[in-house]
Amino acid sequence: MTFHRATLRQLRAFAAVARTGSVTKAAAELGVTPPAVTMQLQQLQELAPLPLMERRGGDMAATDAGREVIDAIERIEAALADCDAMLSGLAGAERGTVSIGVVSTAKYFAPRALAAFRACHPGIQLRLTVGNRAEILKGLQHFDIDVAIMGRPPLELDVEAEVIGDHPHLIVAPPDHPLAGRTEIPARLLADETFLVREPGSGTRGLMERFFSRVHINPPIAMQIDSNETIKQAVIACLGITFISGHTVGAELADGRLVPLDVKGLPVIRQWHVVHLGQRRPVPAVRALIDFLIANGGDFLPNLRRPVPGARDQAGATTR
Repeated sequence: MTFHRATLRQLRAFAAVARTGSVTKAAAELGVTPPAVTMQLQQLQELAPLPLMERRGGDMAATDAGREVIDAIERIEAALADCDAMLSGLAGAERGTVSIGVVSTAKYFAPRALAAFRACHPGIQLRLTVGNRAEILKGLQHFDIDVAIMGRPPLELDVEAEVIGDHPHLIVAPPDHPLAGRTEIPARLLADETFLVREPGSGTRGLMERFFSRVHINPPIAMQIDSNETIKQAVIACLGITFISGHTVGAELADGRLVPLDVKGLPVIRQWHVVHLGQRRPVPAVRALIDFLIANGGDFLPNLRRPVPGARDQAGATTR
């Protein structure tokens, strides 16, 4: 087997063509000529026992074997970036860039926490990505994200997770809803309510479905919406009710535009976590951010002005 003789230049040329679908576009991205990219691809292919690239329509695309090579390239690039940051840390320079993935529900507190971190560590640059749970996990898996702020740590990935603070989920409704003001509402009374829900892949959607399964109800879904802000406005407009993170509705509960429904078994209280891949040793800049969020992240969590009684999530969340 000779593939171990592949050079970084060959691998980067291959990754660029796979990413752009074109030798010409890859050459422009890499700042070299198209013939130079073609030569690197040919040399790499000579080392491989299987075809790495094929034409699909008018584009170049990686084969199954090529995708294995791309996975290896991603790990190599991540290791080189980590090494660079580690050397900078050993040299005593507090600098570097940390890529942070934040699930959309966490955008109500994460930016303030990150701003406070930057004030303490001005030499560290932060790159922020906001998405649903599935998108953030994909970024972690492909080394595009160094650290994620999310709820339940994934079981499908080898991760290290530390708790930031409690994360309550509840059902909210407009103030004139027939169940508003009632106490100890049996969950069965929600069976005929119309719900507005997040999209599949959202952590809130998954938690809602597990709660419904636990209390044996299957309410009708009126609308699927991929934005907490739009869901809140739709509930205020009396289009339905919703199961939602308490940290997204603090302002609306405080000013009375929304009210919590005191449903038995709610709020479900999970935890916020800061998560990174177990196979990646945190470089100094990443370690500094993780330690900051563990020590101070809870200070930036919104306070619910109108708390409702409830129970801690029975499933819990495993911290590795």
